[in-house]
Amino acid sequence: MTNTLFLFAKMNIILTDIGKRYNYEWIFRKVNYEFTNDNNYVILGANGSGKSTLLQVIAGSMIPSEGKLSYEEGFVIMDEENFFRCISFASPYLELFEEFTLIESIEFQAKFKPFHQELTTQKIVELTGLENAKNKQLKYFSSGMKQRVRLALAVLSDTPILLLDEPSSNLDKKAIDWYQQLVNDYSEKRLIIVASNQIEYEYPFCNKQIFVEDYK
Repeated sequence: MTNTLFLFAKMNIILTDIGKRYNYEWIFRKVNYEFTNDNNYVILGANGSGKSTLLQVIAGSMIPSEGKLSYEEGFVIMDEENFFRCISFASPYLELFEEFTLIESIEFQAKFKPFHQELTTQKIVELTGLENAKNKQLKYFSSGMKQRVRLALAVLSDTPILLLDEPSSNLDKKAIDWYQQLVNDYSEKRLIIVASNQIEYEYPFCNKQIFVEDYK
């Protein structure tokens, strides 16, 4: 069985009394919320408010200090250890293998998280808009080019859940237009959650808003 999108039932994420603290300082507490497949969400907050931390907790990459997360596939509770198969994640702090070229980065990811079936390596290169740099090591990419790579690898992966943390970081106007179009073209039937500093062009496709300051 492959990890293609049509094999997944609708995915929901349920947060029950979720809290996270560092030492004695609570970043957020008592987060009770259900993310459902029929909506797209944006978590809003200023720098340092905890929105990125909340997104990482949702992704399962950070353990909450209290509370419980449940991942539902259809009406079945999914094992947390298997949830990673269902998500794609992009953020400006996500490390890339900088010794890889763009082509090598795409081919490496495909071994662990397949892309949409119709996408070849060459097509993905074209969709990044970085054809002229396809054989260049990522360590020679600008910060904006690296962000394009992160976004393309996440958005084009064949997963039912897409998590984006401050996706417009290091992008110019042309690249922001590219990002919005990419999400528009590859977001059908996906649950999308964005963390943003209230920068509206990062989340025009989101119809639900969550303010992390409400959970202080």
